[in-house]
Amino acid sequence: MDNRAIGVFDSGLGGLTAVRQLHRVMPNEDIIYFGDTGRVPYGSRGRQTIINYTRQDTAFLTKHDIKAIVVACGTVSSVALDVVKGENTLPMVGVVKPACHAALRCTKNDRVGIIGTRGTIQSGSYEARLHTQRPGIETIARACPLFVPLVENGRFSPDDKVVQLIVEEYLADIKDFGVDTLILGCTHFPLLREAIHQFMGDKVTLVDVGAEAADYVKTFIDRAEDRTGNTEYYVSDDIDSFDEHAEMFLGEPAGVHAQLVDITAYGK
Repeated sequence: MDNRAIGVFDSGLGGLTAVRQLHRVMPNEDIIYFGDTGRVPYGSRGRQTIINYTRQDTAFLTKHDIKAIVVACGTVSSVALDVVKGENTLPMVGVVKPACHAALRCTKNDRVGIIGTRGTIQSGSYEARLHTQRPGIETIARACPLFVPLVENGRFSPDDKVVQLIVEEYLADIKDFGVDTLILGCTHFPLLREAIHQFMGDKVTLVDVGAEAADYVKTFIDRAEDRTGNTEYYVSDDIDSFDEHAEMFLGEPAGVHAQLVDITAYGK
């Protein structure tokens, strides 16, 4: 048994949806979470900036006694993971591979939609993996840059008229394309799940990339002993905002306050 913690990071608080799933499927595990709230969102940044941020986030986590890193960020998983993964000895799991496996299991008509940040969609990472694994599949992808700030500001109710308008604006083409599976390619997006489901309808399966990544980690890590795991939370800005919003991402009180980190002191 390996009682070292699992490290998790995201550009903001959206990665807490992956932590929520880790709590559910592996309650014995300790978790170290870092949310780069001072630089959210990553999706509008250039490739090299995202790589540099990822190196710093990873360097911070590896200062702790961890056994694996979950990259709970669609942008990093799409743009920087292959680069930074080769620079580390610890296992690093992104959200793209597990989500694509799930989408291929779910789709019946081989039409899959992908939504994410601008950086994620421009990378083409989800389409590339889906087409490699199933060459005949049809995909449609759309960037949804307003989803992250909406969620970070607590605007995700399906009854919110602004949310409804933005969801329709982004997803109308995907709905018209006739997908039966939609990958929510950012860990912030599950908070908008009800609004997205309301627009897309009951026949479309929504794939939560953070949940799929958490389920995937469970399949290969050396599990902790039978005990109750603890979670530590770190952010790069605005601790008060974490305390205010963490529960909506976790589905439960965080239980402890977040600690502030100068992330620029780590890595390159």
